[in-house]
Amino acid sequence: MTQQLFAADALLPTGWARNVLITWDGAGRITAVTPNAQSNGAAMAPGPVLPGMPNLHSHAFQRAFVGLTEYRGESQDSFWSWRNLMYRFAARITPESLEAIATWLYVEMLEAGYTSVCEFHYVHHDQDGTPYADDATLSLALLRAAQNAGIGITLLPVLYQTSGFGAKPPRADQARFIRSPDNMLSLLERLAPAAKAQAAVLGLAPHSLRAVPPGSLEVAVQGLTALNAQAPIHIHIAEQTQEVDDCVAWSGQRPVQWLLENAPVDERWCLVHATHMTPQEYQDAARTGAVAGICPTTEANLGDGIFDMPLWLQHGGRWGVGSDSHACVNAAEELLMLEYGQRLSLRQRNVLATAAQPEVATAMTLQAVQGGAQAAGRAIGGLAVGQQADLVALDAQHLALRDLPAHSMLSAHVFGSHRTSAIDSVWVAGQRRIASGRHTLHDAAAHAFVAARSATIAPD
Repeated sequence: MTQQLFAADALLPTGWARNVLITWDGAGRITAVTPNAQSNGAAMAPGPVLPGMPNLHSHAFQRAFVGLTEYRGESQDSFWSWRNLMYRFAARITPESLEAIATWLYVEMLEAGYTSVCEFHYVHHDQDGTPYADDATLSLALLRAAQNAGIGITLLPVLYQTSGFGAKPPRADQARFIRSPDNMLSLLERLAPAAKAQAAVLGLAPHSLRAVPPGSLEVAVQGLTALNAQAPIHIHIAEQTQEVDDCVAWSGQRPVQWLLENAPVDERWCLVHATHMTPQEYQDAARTGAVAGICPTTEANLGDGIFDMPLWLQHGGRWGVGSDSHACVNAAEELLMLEYGQRLSLRQRNVLATAAQPEVATAMTLQAVQGGAQAAGRAIGGLAVGQQADLVALDAQHLALRDLPAHSMLSAHVFGSHRTSAIDSVWVAGQRRIASGRHTLHDAAAHAFVAARSATIAPD
Protein backbone atom coordinates (compact mmCIF):
# COMPACT_ATOMS: atom_id res chain seq x y z
CA MET A 1 0.00 0.00 0.00
CA THR A 2 1.45 3.35 -1.07
CA GLN A 3 2.05 5.94 1.66
CA GLN A 4 3.12 9.57 1.52
CA LEU A 5 4.62 12.23 3.75
CA PHE A 6 4.74 15.92 2.92
CA ALA A 7 7.57 18.04 4.34
CA ALA A 8 7.86 21.78 4.08
CA ASP A 9 11.62 21.13 4.14
CA ALA A 10 13.56 17.92 3.53
CA LEU A 11 17.25 17.12 3.35
CA LEU A 12 17.82 15.29 0.06
CA PRO A 13 21.20 13.88 -1.03
CA THR A 14 21.70 17.05 -3.06
CA GLY A 15 20.82 19.36 -0.18
CA TRP A 16 17.74 21.06 1.24
CA ALA A 17 14.54 21.19 -0.80
CA ARG A 18 11.19 22.86 -0.18
CA ASN A 19 7.68 21.36 -0.20
CA VAL A 20 8.81 17.77 -0.69
CA LEU A 21 6.34 14.93 -1.19
CA ILE A 22 7.91 11.56 -0.29
CA THR A 23 6.15 8.41 -1.50
CA TRP A 24 6.91 4.82 -0.59
CA ASP A 25 5.43 1.42 -1.36
CA GLY A 26 4.18 -1.38 0.86
CA ALA A 27 7.70 -2.76 1.22
CA GLY A 28 8.88 0.56 2.65
CA ARG A 29 10.90 1.51 -0.43
CA ILE A 30 10.85 5.12 -1.64
CA THR A 31 9.21 5.35 -5.06
CA ALA A 32 9.14 9.12 -5.54
CA VAL A 33 10.68 12.24 -4.01
CA THR A 34 9.03 15.35 -5.45
CA PRO A 35 10.22 18.85 -4.46
CA ASN A 36 8.03 21.92 -5.04
CA ALA A 37 4.96 19.71 -4.77
CA GLN A 38 1.48 20.06 -3.33
CA SER A 39 0.60 18.05 -0.24
CA ASN A 40 -2.35 16.35 -1.99
CA GLY A 41 -3.77 15.30 1.37
CA ALA A 42 -0.60 13.53 2.49
CA ALA A 43 0.36 13.45 6.17
CA MET A 44 2.26 16.59 7.16
CA ALA A 45 5.64 16.29 8.84
CA PRO A 46 5.94 18.33 12.06
CA GLY A 47 9.21 19.86 10.92
CA PRO A 48 12.20 19.33 8.63
CA VAL A 49 12.63 15.73 7.45
CA LEU A 50 16.10 14.17 7.55
CA PRO A 51 17.37 10.82 6.36
CA GLY A 52 17.57 8.27 9.19
CA MET A 53 21.10 7.89 10.55
CA PRO A 54 22.78 4.46 10.35
CA ASN A 55 24.69 3.47 13.50
CA LEU A 56 27.65 1.61 12.07
CA HIS A 57 29.18 0.20 15.27
CA SER A 58 27.44 -1.26 18.30
CA HIS A 59 28.24 -3.67 21.13
CA ALA A 60 24.71 -3.91 22.52
CA PHE A 61 25.45 -5.57 25.86
CA GLN A 62 27.81 -2.75 26.85
CA ARG A 63 24.86 -0.34 27.24
CA ALA A 64 24.17 -1.95 30.63
CA PHE A 65 27.81 -1.39 31.62
CA VAL A 66 27.78 2.39 31.16
CA GLY A 67 28.73 4.37 34.26
CA LEU A 68 30.33 1.41 36.02
CA THR A 69 33.93 2.17 35.03
CA GLU A 70 34.14 5.90 35.69
CA TYR A 71 36.48 5.60 38.64
CA ARG A 72 40.26 5.26 38.88
CA GLY A 73 41.21 1.63 39.42
CA GLU A 74 44.87 1.90 38.43
CA SER A 75 47.52 4.60 38.67
CA GLN A 76 46.78 5.38 35.03
CA ASP A 77 43.55 3.96 33.64
CA SER A 78 43.35 3.20 29.92
CA PHE A 79 41.38 1.31 27.31
CA TRP A 80 43.06 -1.87 28.51
CA SER A 81 42.05 -1.48 32.16
CA TRP A 82 38.51 -0.63 30.98
CA ARG A 83 38.53 -3.80 28.88
CA ASN A 84 39.33 -5.98 31.89
CA LEU A 85 36.27 -4.61 33.70
CA MET A 86 34.11 -5.02 30.60
CA TYR A 87 35.12 -8.69 30.32
CA ARG A 88 33.91 -9.28 33.89
CA PHE A 89 30.53 -7.87 32.89
CA ALA A 90 30.38 -9.83 29.63
CA ALA A 91 30.98 -13.05 31.54
CA ARG A 92 27.57 -12.72 33.23
CA ILE A 93 25.37 -11.95 30.23
CA THR A 94 22.56 -14.45 29.55
CA PRO A 95 20.42 -14.80 26.42
CA GLU A 96 17.49 -13.24 28.29
CA SER A 97 19.48 -10.30 29.63
CA LEU A 98 21.11 -9.67 26.24
CA GLU A 99 17.72 -9.49 24.54
CA ALA A 100 16.33 -7.13 27.19
CA ILE A 101 19.39 -4.88 27.07
CA ALA A 102 19.46 -4.79 23.28
CA THR A 103 15.72 -4.12 22.98
CA TRP A 104 16.00 -1.07 25.23
CA LEU A 105 19.14 0.08 23.44
CA TYR A 106 17.44 -0.14 20.06
CA VAL A 107 14.43 1.77 21.39
CA GLU A 108 16.86 4.44 22.60
CA MET A 109 18.55 4.52 19.21
CA LEU A 110 15.26 5.07 17.41
CA GLU A 111 14.28 7.86 19.79
CA ALA A 112 17.71 9.41 19.15
CA GLY A 113 17.49 9.44 15.35
CA TYR A 114 19.19 6.17 14.42
CA THR A 115 17.12 4.00 12.10
CA SER A 116 19.52 1.09 11.66
CA VAL A 117 22.40 -0.52 13.52
CA CYS A 118 25.48 -2.57 12.68
CA GLU A 119 25.79 -4.98 15.60
CA PHE A 120 29.40 -6.09 16.16
CA HIS A 121 28.52 -9.19 18.16
CA TYR A 122 31.25 -11.16 19.92
CA VAL A 123 29.68 -12.82 23.00
CA HIS A 124 28.72 -16.15 21.43
CA HIS A 125 28.80 -18.93 24.02
CA ASP A 126 27.54 -19.84 27.48
CA GLN A 127 29.17 -18.37 30.57
CA ASP A 128 31.78 -21.13 30.83
CA GLY A 129 32.66 -20.87 27.14
CA THR A 130 30.65 -23.92 26.12
CA PRO A 131 28.57 -23.43 22.96
CA TYR A 132 24.83 -23.31 23.48
CA ALA A 133 22.80 -26.25 22.19
CA ASP A 134 21.73 -23.85 19.46
CA ASP A 135 24.97 -22.14 18.54
CA ALA A 136 23.02 -19.11 17.28
CA THR A 137 21.27 -18.44 20.60
CA LEU A 138 22.77 -15.03 21.36
CA SER A 139 22.75 -13.89 17.74
CA LEU A 140 19.05 -14.73 17.50
CA ALA A 141 18.41 -12.75 20.69
CA LEU A 142 19.84 -9.68 18.95
CA LEU A 143 17.78 -10.24 15.82
CA ARG A 144 14.62 -10.52 17.95
CA ALA A 145 15.51 -7.34 19.81
CA ALA A 146 15.90 -5.43 16.56
CA GLN A 147 12.66 -6.82 15.18
CA ASN A 148 10.71 -6.00 18.34
CA ALA A 149 12.06 -2.46 18.47
CA GLY A 150 11.59 -2.00 14.72
CA ILE A 151 15.15 -0.95 13.88
CA GLY A 152 17.00 -2.20 10.80
CA ILE A 153 20.01 -4.36 11.57
CA THR A 154 23.21 -5.56 9.99
CA LEU A 155 24.38 -8.41 12.21
CA LEU A 156 28.15 -8.89 12.25
CA PRO A 157 29.14 -12.02 14.20
CA VAL A 158 32.70 -11.59 15.40
CA LEU A 159 35.57 -13.94 14.65
CA TYR A 160 37.85 -13.97 17.69
CA GLN A 161 40.63 -16.51 18.22
CA THR A 162 43.72 -15.12 19.97
CA SER A 163 44.61 -12.70 22.76
CA GLY A 164 47.38 -10.92 20.91
CA PHE A 165 49.58 -10.69 17.86
CA GLY A 166 51.58 -13.82 17.06
CA ALA A 167 48.65 -16.16 17.79
CA LYS A 168 48.83 -15.83 21.57
CA PRO A 169 46.34 -18.22 23.19
CA PRO A 170 43.05 -16.65 24.28
CA ARG A 171 42.63 -15.60 27.90
CA ALA A 172 40.21 -17.43 30.16
CA ASP A 173 37.91 -14.38 30.18
CA GLN A 174 37.69 -14.49 26.37
CA ALA A 175 36.26 -18.02 26.25
CA ARG A 176 32.76 -16.81 25.32
CA PHE A 177 34.11 -15.12 22.20
CA ILE A 178 36.17 -17.86 20.56
CA ARG A 179 35.28 -19.35 17.16
CA SER A 180 37.13 -20.91 14.24
CA PRO A 181 36.57 -19.65 10.69
CA ASP A 182 34.64 -22.82 9.77
CA ASN A 183 32.50 -22.52 12.87
CA MET A 184 31.81 -18.87 12.02
CA LEU A 185 30.73 -19.70 8.49
CA SER A 186 28.41 -22.38 9.83
CA LEU A 187 26.87 -19.80 12.16
CA LEU A 188 26.24 -17.45 9.24
CA GLU A 189 24.49 -20.23 7.32
CA ARG A 190 22.38 -21.01 10.40
CA LEU A 191 21.39 -17.35 10.79
CA ALA A 192 20.57 -16.70 7.14
CA PRO A 193 16.86 -17.69 7.21
CA ALA A 194 16.13 -15.65 10.34
CA ALA A 195 17.95 -12.63 8.96
CA LYS A 196 16.15 -12.85 5.62
CA ALA A 197 12.77 -13.04 7.36
CA GLN A 198 13.26 -9.58 8.86
CA ALA A 199 15.25 -8.01 6.00
CA ALA A 200 18.42 -8.00 8.08
CA VAL A 201 21.87 -8.17 6.50
CA LEU A 202 24.53 -10.62 7.65
CA GLY A 203 28.20 -9.78 7.49
CA LEU A 204 31.41 -10.67 9.28
CA ALA A 205 33.55 -8.91 11.85
CA PRO A 206 37.11 -10.17 12.20
CA HIS A 207 37.56 -8.58 15.62
CA SER A 208 41.05 -7.15 15.08
CA LEU A 209 44.45 -8.16 13.79
CA ARG A 210 45.49 -9.08 17.32
CA ALA A 211 42.51 -11.46 17.66
CA VAL A 212 42.50 -13.10 14.20
CA PRO A 213 45.69 -14.65 12.76
CA PRO A 214 46.47 -14.02 9.08
CA GLY A 215 45.47 -17.48 7.86
CA SER A 216 42.13 -17.34 9.65
CA LEU A 217 41.42 -13.88 8.28
CA GLU A 218 42.01 -15.11 4.74
CA VAL A 219 39.84 -18.21 5.16
CA ALA A 220 37.00 -16.29 6.81
CA VAL A 221 36.89 -13.53 4.19
CA GLN A 222 37.00 -16.05 1.35
CA GLY A 223 34.26 -18.12 2.96
CA LEU A 224 32.05 -15.10 3.53
CA THR A 225 32.53 -14.00 -0.06
CA ALA A 226 31.47 -17.44 -1.27
CA LEU A 227 28.26 -17.09 0.78
CA ASN A 228 27.59 -13.49 -0.27
CA ALA A 229 30.01 -11.45 -2.35
CA GLN A 230 28.41 -8.20 -1.15
CA ALA A 231 28.37 -8.98 2.58
CA PRO A 232 29.97 -6.23 4.72
CA ILE A 233 33.19 -6.81 6.67
CA HIS A 234 33.98 -4.71 9.74
CA ILE A 235 37.21 -4.75 11.76
CA HIS A 236 38.62 -2.84 14.74
CA ILE A 237 41.88 -1.31 13.56
CA ALA A 238 44.51 1.05 15.00
CA GLU A 239 42.30 2.18 17.87
CA GLN A 240 45.09 2.35 20.44
CA THR A 241 48.78 3.27 20.22
CA GLN A 242 49.70 0.06 22.09
CA GLU A 243 47.94 -1.92 19.36
CA VAL A 244 50.03 -0.10 16.76
CA ASP A 245 53.26 -0.74 18.67
CA ASP A 246 52.43 -4.43 19.17
CA CYS A 247 51.62 -4.85 15.48
CA VAL A 248 54.93 -3.28 14.48
CA ALA A 249 56.77 -5.58 16.88
CA TRP A 250 54.98 -8.60 15.39
CA SER A 251 55.09 -7.77 11.68
CA GLY A 252 57.29 -4.76 11.14
CA GLN A 253 54.24 -2.89 9.87
CA ARG A 254 51.51 -0.74 11.36
CA PRO A 255 48.01 -2.30 11.52
CA VAL A 256 46.39 -0.40 8.65
CA GLN A 257 49.46 -0.83 6.47
CA TRP A 258 49.52 -4.58 7.16
CA LEU A 259 45.80 -4.97 6.51
CA LEU A 260 45.89 -3.11 3.19
CA GLU A 261 48.80 -5.24 1.97
CA ASN A 262 47.41 -8.58 3.15
CA ALA A 263 43.61 -8.43 2.81
CA PRO A 264 41.29 -7.52 -0.10
CA VAL A 265 40.08 -4.28 1.48
CA ASP A 266 37.49 -2.55 -0.68
CA GLU A 267 34.08 -0.88 -0.40
CA ARG A 268 32.68 -3.80 1.62
CA TRP A 269 34.99 -3.02 4.53
CA CYS A 270 34.49 -0.74 7.50
CA LEU A 271 37.66 0.24 9.35
CA VAL A 272 36.35 0.88 12.85
CA HIS A 273 38.21 3.69 14.65
CA ALA A 274 41.38 3.74 12.50
CA THR A 275 42.46 6.43 14.93
CA HIS A 276 46.21 6.12 14.61
CA MET A 277 47.34 6.24 10.99
CA THR A 278 50.22 7.87 9.15
CA PRO A 279 49.48 10.32 6.32
CA GLN A 280 50.31 7.56 3.83
CA GLU A 281 47.89 5.18 5.55
CA TYR A 282 45.13 7.79 5.39
CA GLN A 283 45.71 8.10 1.66
CA ASP A 284 45.98 4.38 0.96
CA ALA A 285 42.98 3.43 3.10
CA ALA A 286 40.76 6.12 1.59
CA ARG A 287 41.61 4.95 -1.92
CA THR A 288 40.21 1.47 -1.20
CA GLY A 289 36.70 2.90 -0.85
CA ALA A 290 36.39 1.46 2.67
CA VAL A 291 34.37 3.37 5.26
CA ALA A 292 36.00 4.77 8.38
CA GLY A 293 33.79 3.93 11.35
CA ILE A 294 34.17 6.82 13.76
CA CYS A 295 32.71 6.51 17.28
CA PRO A 296 33.46 9.92 18.80
CA THR A 297 31.85 9.61 22.24
CA THR A 298 33.29 6.15 22.90
CA GLU A 299 36.70 7.18 21.57
CA ALA A 300 36.59 10.13 23.96
CA ASN A 301 35.39 7.97 26.85
CA LEU A 302 38.20 5.45 26.31
CA GLY A 303 40.92 8.00 25.61
CA ASP A 304 41.59 6.61 22.16
CA GLY A 305 42.60 9.79 20.37
CA ILE A 306 41.22 11.93 17.55
CA PHE A 307 40.78 10.80 13.95
CA ASP A 308 42.19 13.28 11.41
CA MET A 309 38.98 13.85 9.46
CA PRO A 310 40.24 16.70 7.24
CA LEU A 311 43.09 14.52 6.02
CA TRP A 312 40.69 11.61 5.40
CA LEU A 313 38.33 13.84 3.43
CA GLN A 314 41.22 15.31 1.49
CA HIS A 315 41.69 11.85 -0.03
CA GLY A 316 37.98 11.34 -0.67
CA GLY A 317 37.51 9.08 2.34
CA ARG A 318 34.03 7.88 3.32
CA TRP A 319 32.87 7.75 6.93
CA GLY A 320 29.99 7.15 9.29
CA VAL A 321 29.34 7.23 13.02
CA GLY A 322 28.66 4.59 15.64
CA SER A 323 27.82 4.59 19.33
CA ASP A 324 30.09 1.59 20.04
CA SER A 325 30.08 1.10 23.85
CA HIS A 326 27.00 3.35 24.18
CA ALA A 327 28.37 5.80 26.72
CA CYS A 328 26.08 8.02 24.68
CA VAL A 329 23.17 6.94 22.48
CA ASN A 330 22.42 9.95 20.32
CA ALA A 331 23.06 10.38 16.61
CA ALA A 332 23.36 14.16 16.79
CA GLU A 333 25.67 13.94 19.80
CA GLU A 334 28.13 11.85 17.81
CA LEU A 335 28.20 14.51 15.09
CA LEU A 336 28.70 17.24 17.67
CA MET A 337 31.54 15.35 19.37
CA LEU A 338 33.18 14.61 16.03
CA GLU A 339 33.15 18.25 14.99
CA TYR A 340 34.22 19.49 18.42
CA GLY A 341 37.11 17.03 18.51
CA GLN A 342 38.37 18.45 15.22
CA ARG A 343 37.97 22.00 16.53
CA LEU A 344 39.94 21.23 19.68
CA SER A 345 42.68 19.50 17.71
CA LEU A 346 43.00 22.12 14.96
CA ARG A 347 41.85 25.22 16.90
CA GLN A 348 39.43 26.05 14.08
CA ARG A 349 35.64 26.20 13.71
CA ASN A 350 33.21 24.54 11.28
CA VAL A 351 35.93 22.12 10.23
CA LEU A 352 33.70 19.58 8.51
CA ALA A 353 31.70 21.99 6.39
CA THR A 354 32.36 21.74 2.66
CA ALA A 355 32.27 24.13 -0.28
CA ALA A 356 29.07 22.45 -1.45
CA GLN A 357 27.53 22.40 2.06
CA PRO A 358 28.83 25.29 4.18
CA GLU A 359 26.39 24.39 6.99
CA VAL A 360 28.48 21.95 9.01
CA ALA A 361 25.52 19.97 10.41
CA THR A 362 24.09 19.51 6.92
CA ALA A 363 27.43 18.41 5.46
CA MET A 364 28.09 15.97 8.29
CA THR A 365 24.61 14.44 8.17
CA LEU A 366 24.76 13.76 4.45
CA GLN A 367 28.24 12.23 4.63
CA ALA A 368 27.47 10.10 7.70
CA VAL A 369 24.27 8.74 6.16
CA GLN A 370 26.04 7.77 2.93
CA GLY A 371 28.99 6.17 4.70
CA GLY A 372 26.78 4.42 7.24
CA ALA A 373 24.58 2.97 4.51
CA GLN A 374 27.62 1.61 2.69
CA ALA A 375 28.98 0.05 5.87
CA ALA A 376 25.59 -1.50 6.65
CA GLY A 377 25.27 -3.04 3.20
CA ARG A 378 21.68 -1.85 3.03
CA ALA A 379 19.73 0.60 0.81
CA ILE A 380 19.44 3.28 3.49
CA GLY A 381 21.46 6.03 1.85
CA GLY A 382 19.02 8.93 2.11
CA LEU A 383 15.80 10.39 0.78
CA ALA A 384 16.01 9.10 -2.78
CA VAL A 385 14.11 6.72 -5.03
CA GLY A 386 15.08 3.11 -4.38
CA GLN A 387 16.22 3.74 -0.84
CA GLN A 388 14.35 2.52 2.20
CA ALA A 389 11.96 5.05 3.76
CA ASP A 390 14.01 5.68 6.89
CA LEU A 391 13.01 9.19 7.95
CA VAL A 392 13.47 11.49 10.93
CA ALA A 393 11.22 14.52 11.43
CA LEU A 394 12.33 17.30 13.74
CA ASP A 395 9.89 19.28 15.86
CA ALA A 396 9.70 22.73 14.27
CA GLN A 397 8.02 24.05 17.45
CA HIS A 398 10.90 23.03 19.70
CA LEU A 399 12.22 26.14 21.41
CA ALA A 400 15.72 25.72 19.99
CA LEU A 401 14.35 25.37 16.44
CA ARG A 402 11.26 27.56 16.31
CA ASP A 403 11.08 30.13 13.49
CA LEU A 404 14.49 29.21 12.07
CA PRO A 405 15.13 28.22 8.45
CA ALA A 406 15.42 24.45 7.97
CA HIS A 407 19.21 24.30 7.68
CA SER A 408 19.52 26.29 10.89
CA MET A 409 17.01 23.98 12.57
CA LEU A 410 19.34 21.07 11.86
CA SER A 411 22.27 23.10 13.19
CA ALA A 412 20.29 23.90 16.32
CA HIS A 413 19.36 20.24 16.71
CA VAL A 414 23.02 19.20 16.59
CA PHE A 415 24.65 22.11 18.39
CA GLY A 416 21.94 23.97 20.31
CA SER A 417 19.29 21.63 21.68
CA HIS A 418 19.38 18.64 23.97
CA ARG A 419 19.70 16.69 20.72
CA THR A 420 17.10 13.93 21.20
CA SER A 421 14.54 16.41 22.51
CA ALA A 422 14.12 18.02 19.08
CA ILE A 423 13.11 14.75 17.37
CA ASP A 424 9.38 14.29 16.92
CA SER A 425 8.92 11.30 14.60
CA VAL A 426 10.96 8.44 13.15
CA TRP A 427 10.00 6.01 10.37
CA VAL A 428 11.85 2.79 9.51
CA ALA A 429 10.98 1.20 6.17
CA GLY A 430 7.96 3.47 6.08
CA GLN A 431 6.67 2.34 9.48
CA ARG A 432 6.36 5.05 12.11
CA ARG A 433 8.31 3.87 15.14
CA ILE A 434 8.60 7.12 17.11
CA ALA A 435 5.75 9.59 17.64
CA SER A 436 6.03 12.73 19.76
CA GLY A 437 9.54 11.61 20.66
CA ARG A 438 8.55 8.28 22.21
CA HIS A 439 8.54 4.62 21.25
CA THR A 440 5.51 2.53 22.19
CA LEU A 441 7.83 0.10 23.98
CA HIS A 442 9.65 2.82 25.91
CA ASP A 443 8.34 2.08 29.41
CA ALA A 444 8.22 -1.72 29.14
CA ALA A 445 11.66 -1.95 27.52
CA ALA A 446 13.18 0.40 30.10
CA HIS A 447 11.77 -1.69 32.96
CA ALA A 448 13.16 -4.92 31.47
CA PHE A 449 16.54 -3.26 30.89
CA VAL A 450 16.86 -2.17 34.51
CA ALA A 451 15.95 -5.65 35.72
CA ALA A 452 18.50 -7.24 33.37
CA ARG A 453 21.24 -4.85 34.42
CA SER A 454 20.52 -5.38 38.11
CA ALA A 455 20.67 -9.15 37.71
CA THR A 456 23.94 -8.91 35.77
CA ILE A 457 25.78 -6.74 38.29
CA ALA A 458 24.30 -8.40 41.41
CA PRO A 459 26.93 -10.07 43.65
CA ASP A 460 27.12 -13.86 43.52
